[in-house]
Amino acid sequence: MSRSRGRRYDNEPKLNMKKVMAVIIAILVIVMFVIGIKELLKGKDEIKEKTFITGYYTIFENGKWGVIDTKQNIIIEPSYEEMIIIPDSTKPIFICTINTNYEAGTFETKVLNNKNKELYTNYQKIEVIYNNDKSNNLWYESNVLKVQKDGKYGLINLEGKEILNCEYDEIKAIVGTKNAFITIKNNKQGIVDNFGNILIQNNYEQINSLTTKYENGFIVKSENGKYGIVNSNGGKVLEEKYEEIKNIYGNNMYVVKENSKWKIIDTEGNTYLENSFEDVKQINSDNIILKKNGKYGIITKSGDVKVSPEYDDLTYAFTDTYIAKKAEKYGIINTNNEEKVQFKYTNIKYIEEADFITAQKENSESDLLNRNFNIKASGIISEINTDKNYIKVRSGEEYKYYNFKLEEKQNTEILNTNTIFLSKKDGKYGYINNKGIVVVDYIYDDATEQNKYGYVSVKKDGKWGSLDQTGKTIVEPTYTLENNLIIDFIGKWHLAEDINANYYTK
Repeated sequence: MSRSRGRRYDNEPKLNMKKVMAVIIAILVIVMFVIGIKELLKGKDEIKEKTFITGYYTIFENGKWGVIDTKQNIIIEPSYEEMIIIPDSTKPIFICTINTNYEAGTFETKVLNNKNKELYTNYQKIEVIYNNDKSNNLWYESNVLKVQKDGKYGLINLEGKEILNCEYDEIKAIVGTKNAFITIKNNKQGIVDNFGNILIQNNYEQINSLTTKYENGFIVKSENGKYGIVNSNGGKVLEEKYEEIKNIYGNNMYVVKENSKWKIIDTEGNTYLENSFEDVKQINSDNIILKKNGKYGIITKSGDVKVSPEYDDLTYAFTDTYIAKKAEKYGIINTNNEEKVQFKYTNIKYIEEADFITAQKENSESDLLNRNFNIKASGIISEINTDKNYIKVRSGEEYKYYNFKLEEKQNTEILNTNTIFLSKKDGKYGYINNKGIVVVDYIYDDATEQNKYGYVSVKKDGKWGSLDQTGKTIVEPTYTLENNLIIDFIGKWHLAEDINANYYTK
């Protein structure tokens, strides 16, 4: 019996191992494919679950103004003749101008929310407070509104709480200075902050900021036409006895003119460098950038010359480092007048909040240098983002990202709240998810990273369109935006040419 059984097994066909391995490999490929599909679908599902913040923006269509939110909902139909102002894009507060009379120079306002309900109806007029910097970039204060009641002005916050009584003849911005305002009462000026705190009583003929930071104090002019300094708490720093005071401050020192002579004084009453300069540009520690015979140099308050006046311009950067200009080129020197960066750039800036140096070249590209003056990156700087602490640089046809240590990073590392990420292959742009899976094919000639509301802009055949946060097409590339400095979409709406106005259109 045992032999018969053994012979029967011996006569059965043997397994073909090559075929077995082929079947196993085929099964593994199918399993891997299924897993890959699952991962792709999982990645897309994760994208769909992402919730972006809601914001509000002014829109312009057919000659009328309205409001949308960043989910593309029309909040106010485009029906107003004047641009609708949104003080804070994260809050549904919309200031609409009505009944404008251009000949008389009069107008009325009303404030609506996202339910089209009118707010703050106990005031005759509600306005934002406009301001601008030295480069004439316009902005308005985002956390406070000027209101009028019975012909007098006060302040409210965006929740509608009155933070400054309506008892002033006028309230206006201090040019270039945030969070502080000039009030006028009985032809006298004072200062309040954006919380309605009175910093300086209405006792002065004129008030100007000493620097762009109101914490450094204010230059005030008295009835007798003389100037002094008052700090942000209303305390008197310098008596009103000077003919002029420059908008310069450092190390508790001020530049004043008395008896037709310029000098530097401190809060202790000490005088330095009297009548020994044409102009003073900056004071940092004991070092002073002054102008003499048309050139700039560095001198101490005691009169020791550190850098003789030989430069066309000088600007303090950090520690003992100064950006200098000569023969129409910029370089960097120290207080020993040693050249740290060659004079070969068209401009140099120290980005204080990020602690690195940008040095612009003739071809519009820039070198990025660290504090040791080492070049860490080069290209066209397209963005310096101080919220997420990164720099975006275009190098050739590629975009590169760096942190503020000037270390190169992937966009998936830097833009870690995005759902899709710009990717380039064979000269074309597409999008991947955070796992590197392609979610939008490489078919576009140009494209942008995702904006904070989840949209991306894509370019094909010279036209721009937009995709949503999952890579789904919202608008096929149909817009020619040659004159737009910034390409940005909210759904079907694109940012207008005038980026200062900050509105969207079709």
